[in-house]
Amino acid sequence: MNGTSIKHPLKVVFSGLAICVILVSLYFYAAYLWRGNSFQETNDAQVECYINPVSARVGGYIKSVSFEEHQIVAAGDTLMILDDREYLQKVKEAEAVVEDVRAQMLVLNAGIASQETASKVNTDQIEAAKARLTLQKADIDRYKKLIREEAITGADLDAVQSRFDVSRSEYSAAVNSLRTNYAKINELKTHRALLSADLKRKSALLELARINMRYTAITAPYAGKLGRKTIQEGQQIQPGQPLVLIVNEQRKWITANFKETQISKMYVGQPVEISVDAIDDKIYHGQIEAISASTGSKYSLLPPDNSTGNFVKVVQRVPVRIRFVSKDIAAVKAGMNVLVSVKNKNI
Repeated sequence: MNGTSIKHPLKVVFSGLAICVILVSLYFYAAYLWRGNSFQETNDAQVECYINPVSARVGGYIKSVSFEEHQIVAAGDTLMILDDREYLQKVKEAEAVVEDVRAQMLVLNAGIASQETASKVNTDQIEAAKARLTLQKADIDRYKKLIREEAITGADLDAVQSRFDVSRSEYSAAVNSLRTNYAKINELKTHRALLSADLKRKSALLELARINMRYTAITAPYAGKLGRKTIQEGQQIQPGQPLVLIVNEQRKWITANFKETQISKMYVGQPVEISVDAIDDKIYHGQIEAISASTGSKYSLLPPDNSTGNFVKVVQRVPVRIRFVSKDIAAVKAGMNVLVSVKNKNI
C-alpha cells in the first residue's frame, strides 16, 4: 500500500509534464503553421552596399599615405599624395607656351593697328591726289581753249599735260597703296584667327596639365570606411590602378533570393522584418524596393539550357531588393546573413 501511494503522485506529475510538453509543442506547431501561411521567409539573403576601389588617375611615386586600415573618412579627405615634380614642370611648360602665343597675339594686334593707321594716311593721300588731279584736269581744259585762241604756245600745254599725268599717277599709286594695306590687314586678321585657335588649344593643354597636377592628390570620393591598406610610400603606381577599397556605409540594402513560388505574394513597397544572424534580439524593418524581372540563374555567365535533354526541375530563386527603413543600422555590415520575413499581401 505504501509503494502504491508513493508511485501514484509521480505518475500524476509525469502525466502533467507530458501534457504540458504536448500542449507547448502543439502551440509552437500551430504558430509555425500560422506564420508559414501568413509570412514568406528566406534565409538566402545578405546585406549589400557599394564597395568601390579608389583608383589613381595619374601615375607616379607615392610621396605620402594619409590613412590607416578600416579608417572612417569623409568625402574629399586626402588619402595619399604622389610626387608632383614632373607634373609641376609640365604646368610651367604649358604656361610658357600660352604666354608665347599671347605675346605673338600682341605683336600681331600691333601690326594690324599700324596697318589700319597707314590706311587712314593712304585715304588722306588719295583725297589730296584727287584734288590735285582735278585741278590739273581743269588746267588742261583751260590751256586747250587758250591754245585754240593762240594765246599760249604748245610748250605750255605740254607742261600742263605732264603735270596732269604726274597727278594721275600719284592718285593711282595712292589707291593701289590703300588696296595693299587692306589686303595686308586681312592677311594679319587671318593669322590672328589662327593664333586665336592655337591659343585655345594651348590653353586647353595648360588646363589639362593643371588637372593632372591636381590628380596627384588622391582623395576619398565619398564618405565611408576604407578597406585593407596594401600600398606604401615610395611605391610606383600606374594610371587606373586600384589603391584601396572604400565602403559606402550610408547606403545599405538587402538582396533576398525568394523561391519563385513566393513572389506572387509580394509587391513593391511591402513592409519587411529583418533579423541579422550576427545581432541577437533585434528586429530591423525594411521595405521591398524592387523585384527582379528574371531569376538569378538567368543573370549567370552561363545560364542553364534545358533543351539538352538532361532536365531536372529545380525551384528557381528570384532576387528581391529590400531597403532599410530602420535608421540604427551602423552595426549591420555588408555581407552579413539575414533572415527576411514578408507578410503576405492577402493577409
